[in-house]
Amino acid sequence: MKYGIAAFPSKKIQDEANSYRKRYDPHYALLPPHITLKEPFEADEEQIENEIIPELKQVARKTTPFSIHIQKVSSFTPVTNTIYLKVEPNEEIQALNERLHNEKLPDNKQYSFVPHITIAQKLSDEEYSDVYGTLSMLKFNIEDKIDRFQLLYQLENGAWSVYETFRLGE
Repeated sequence: MKYGIAAFPSKKIQDEANSYRKRYDPHYALLPPHITLKEPFEADEEQIENEIIPELKQVARKTTPFSIHIQKVSSFTPVTNTIYLKVEPNEEIQALNERLHNEKLPDNKQYSFVPHITIAQKLSDEEYSDVYGTLSMLKFNIEDKIDRFQLLYQLENGAWSVYETFRLGE
């Protein structure tokens, strides 16, 4: 089964992200706005229960809640036509990402960690150019506190559901 680890921001940020995702993200209905902390990985039920969940509890215990700040949109072009709300990198979120890639958890890191909340993806080049041109002029000043992360699993229809929540500092 496919699993992933993400942090869900507050409803305020989710509402802001969804105002764009409804139009520009074909994955809108599959998963709420989130910050991917660990890319999807394969595991079986036994690994999840006996190895991964105990390790995630340790990671959560060692991590204190932290703030995030969003000021603008950015994109992953030319690699993909994905547009996102840029979560300003900070020590705490970087450390959490590193802890989620230790030797006791699946090592599936394909890309450098760029904390973000996707608001548009799978756009044609023309559509990307138009949408990014408009959104890049917007300024944001959004702060939020992250005090938990979730282990998610993927359903047969491609949607993601929460398997377990881990509170930071507990």
